[in-house]
Amino acid sequence: MSKTYVPPKVWNYDKSNGGKFANINRPTAGSRFNKTLPEGNHPLQLYSLGTPNGVKVTILLEELLQLEVNEAEYNAHLINIQEGEQFSSGFVNINPNSKIPALLDKNNGKPITIFESGAILLYLAEKFNSFIPDQTHKRAQVLSWLFWQMGSAPYLGGGFGHFYAYAPEKLEYPINRFAMETKRQLDVLDKQLAKNKYITGSEYTIADISIFPWYGALVKGKLYEAAEFLSVNKYQNIQRWADLLIKRPAILRGRLVNRAWGEEQQQVLERHSNDDFMNKDLSF
Repeated sequence: MSKTYVPPKVWNYDKSNGGKFANINRPTAGSRFNKTLPEGNHPLQLYSLGTPNGVKVTILLEELLQLEVNEAEYNAHLINIQEGEQFSSGFVNINPNSKIPALLDKNNGKPITIFESGAILLYLAEKFNSFIPDQTHKRAQVLSWLFWQMGSAPYLGGGFGHFYAYAPEKLEYPINRFAMETKRQLDVLDKQLAKNKYITGSEYTIADISIFPWYGALVKGKLYEAAEFLSVNKYQNIQRWADLLIKRPAILRGRLVNRAWGEEQQQVLERHSNDDFMNKDLSF
């Protein structure tokens, strides 16, 4: 164990303690510089990065386009969070919380802005009446699992992921604490998928779209390089579900949008039409 930390009587901001994101993390909100966001010609404007939260939205948009819902055409503009682009005046006007993703729906001249990935998924599913059931009891299940993901993933990302992959030093207690919680969450999902083809039953919904970029990617070894550490192979029902989902073309396209790392052939920095996927490697 590391030496005991004694909290001061009054906490004060110390930039040097921020680890990988020390150059952008501050205890204050609001814009830090003036910059107008770009805007394309499609009905929907997405400002994002290809993290799990960003990928949720691009997967849903690609699924809608796969269904030939032309009104779901979108421009995806890259927001580089490591460079602090989420603190521009334009972005903060759409999302005062300065987190990706954020969506602008032009809405025929009456613009609507939406932030928080779960809210965006729900908004789009309702707007286009797709990937969310009409029946009250089925809808309740989908919303329960959508909000489960929104409440649970911070323990996987900001908790386990931060201390395991990004913290300036490896600390036993937080890694153990969040690894335990991550494995508990995986067990919750595995038990749910033992009795269902998809998260809430026989239908693929925004619950699956929300959960896959975090937990599906984790069990397939695409998140934090922690698959062996967390013994993810034991979660056979999640593995089966993840294997089913990565056969969907919309998932393979959506996960490349606003991706700014890895192999160049698996990056679509900005998406303005389906042509942006030409000659790209869609393999998972």
